[in-house]
Amino acid sequence: MRDEYDISKLNPRKNPYSQRLKKQITININSDTIDYFKEQSEISGIPYQTLINLYLTDCAVNKRQLKMVWS
Repeated sequence: MRDEYDISKLNPRKNPYSQRLKKQITININSDTIDYFKEQSEISGIPYQTLINLYLTDCAVNKRQLKMVWS
């Protein structure tokens, strides 16, 4: 290995995934909801946290409005 490398000749391009970085948070979710996503995870083969993220992302992208109905 060299002691030093000349990185000025490298192709400086932006990271295409930098806009899609995830942020770790703490969130309280009901056990039943977690169990539901874990069941879906076993069926689909996708980790349950990824499924939750995909669902929330779909809601945000499609600007879904929350509709609460109390019975």
